[in-house]
Amino acid sequence: MQLRLTLRANCSRLRSFPLPDHRPLLFVDSRTPGTGNPPSLELNGVQHRCCHSPPFSCSGTETAAETFHAAAIKKGSVQGVSVANYVLALYAKARNLGDAQKMFDALPERDVRAWTILLSAFARDGSWRMVLDLFRAMAIEGVCPNHFTLSSVLKCCSSLNELKLGKGVHGWIIRNQIHVDTVLANSVLDVYAKCGDINAVERLFDLMREKNTISWNVMIGAYLRGGNAEKSFDLFQSMPYKDVASWNTIIDGLMQNGSERRALELLYEMKVKGPVFNEVTFSIALVLASFLSLLEVGRQVHGIAIRLGVNSNEFIRTSLIDMYCKCGETEKASIVFNCWPLMFRSTKNCEIAYEDAYACSSLVSGFVKNGNYEDAFEIFSTMVRKCMKVDKCTITSIISACANVGILELGRKIHAYILKVGYYQDVHLSSSLIDMYSKCGSLDDASSVFEQSKDSNVVLWTSMIFSFALHGRGKEAVRLVKHMINEGTIPNEITFVGILTACSHAGLLKEGHEHFMLMKDVYGIKPGIEHYACMVDLYGRKGLLNEAKEFIYSNGISDQIAIWKSFLSSCQLHNRVNMGKRVSEKLIQLNSRDQEPYVLLSNMYATDKKWEQAALVRNQMQKGGLKKHPGQSWIQVNGQVHAFIMGDYSHPQAAEVHSYLGKLIG
Repeated sequence: MQLRLTLRANCSRLRSFPLPDHRPLLFVDSRTPGTGNPPSLELNGVQHRCCHSPPFSCSGTETAAETFHAAAIKKGSVQGVSVANYVLALYAKARNLGDAQKMFDALPERDVRAWTILLSAFARDGSWRMVLDLFRAMAIEGVCPNHFTLSSVLKCCSSLNELKLGKGVHGWIIRNQIHVDTVLANSVLDVYAKCGDINAVERLFDLMREKNTISWNVMIGAYLRGGNAEKSFDLFQSMPYKDVASWNTIIDGLMQNGSERRALELLYEMKVKGPVFNEVTFSIALVLASFLSLLEVGRQVHGIAIRLGVNSNEFIRTSLIDMYCKCGETEKASIVFNCWPLMFRSTKNCEIAYEDAYACSSLVSGFVKNGNYEDAFEIFSTMVRKCMKVDKCTITSIISACANVGILELGRKIHAYILKVGYYQDVHLSSSLIDMYSKCGSLDDASSVFEQSKDSNVVLWTSMIFSFALHGRGKEAVRLVKHMINEGTIPNEITFVGILTACSHAGLLKEGHEHFMLMKDVYGIKPGIEHYACMVDLYGRKGLLNEAKEFIYSNGISDQIAIWKSFLSSCQLHNRVNMGKRVSEKLIQLNSRDQEPYVLLSNMYATDKKWEQAALVRNQMQKGGLKKHPGQSWIQVNGQVHAFIMGDYSHPQAAEVHSYLGKLIG
């Protein structure tokens, strides 16, 4: 049985409806009668009229609110409703919600304007739950909500996915025959759209007598969230007027639904006959360019930003850095980064603008992804030195760089930094540390991180299994898988890649075959190319090349390049030159632009001292325009990472390095 309360107020009608948690929410419908002209207050010789909206902006500063409040108290006029609401609005616009709440609590009389001012302030701040709590309190006091109040509450329902409460507010509006203008209708429409009730959205949209561009945009967004890209596109095409938000919504939605090419076509169409790009458009366009690896498109978008004079916008610059990094152009990303006037500025009390830290994070991730580890380490060190906020994504990227370079000392320092700043070591951060320690040769540290992790799921178990595999500890990996299953964690396809790799490196043919069958028969995981390659490598390392070849043809994977590369490595390991030659020819047929088969075959000939054949293979590579990727190594000296590439003399101490190298070789 639900409890309903009846509160009386100066209103024409009284209604109530239950909330999801069975607390009653009451509304009254009325129009606040006019009280004449609002009072005024003299402040520093200037007469201020206390209307609903302050005549001057105080956004970003509290001085105006505090000064006016003090003057109102001194004059004794703060007890008046209009003056009190005016001061409350000043605090709200200054985003000083603490003082706004105190001011509101001290009001002798709280009308609908006071409630709406406070509700709207918390809604702008994103404090959705607080808005709903205030709304309940407002209802209990019997204060009638106005259109602004209802719009703020409906916005919170949308943000919190509170469909039941949104329906309750909508029902109250209908029962009390509230006049619904286009703004309020759009707020109701947005609730159903964000909460995924597409049928209700369609009905409401059809019933709307007046539709503006926002109405159409909400409807398009609803179809896109439901995965119906075709309906959203057709609706977009039939719009009477398309603003910049319409174009942004459809382009981003098509991209999110896998229709990247159509999104790109619309972007070009928008440039030709649509509205001028705004910040959101530039961001969407740059994400689209990076997703499709279309550097030229990204450069064109960059050019438009320069022509419009918005390239100095922090949001757009960060998007440009991210786009250039994802397209492999880290030098251009660095140029955009270094042109930033705020970057690496001298800061007071270790404070730095958020956009600076975000741009640095994008650049670090981009450098790591493109193998430019030296610059990544330099930017990260600067971020720490300048007391910038380093997020977990950046830390994970830099840990990955330490793992790839094999710098244990720096990895340990970053681990200490994580502990110092108090970051919670979640699954992804812990697995990155495990991977770093294992690749840097410290299996004990990797095991320590694994044992200390509280949230052990399949990702963490798999990371530790790969660590054992990397160190040739196949039996420990097998035991860990059994322990993982006994603990109730179900292995996934990546886990089985790790255990098969461990068995391959340790030569555990029986255990590897058992886990391969376990994956298929017990867990119903269809083997992928990685699993097949591990099995071929397992047979090959044991010298069972004929069995490996039979496995390839019996499983119908003879057209896969990765499989034959694994087989070719086994031919090189056991010096089976003739068989390796046939496999190399097979690989060249599958992909003539791959240099790896040539290199492996040449190495096999060289190992067998067949120098003429080795030279012939190298000559074929040169004629085909193929080059072997040069080897690269890193070393850390006095906290600085130095990279050395075969044949590279760009290091400032290259002469001394090569001179000493000659002594070592001698």
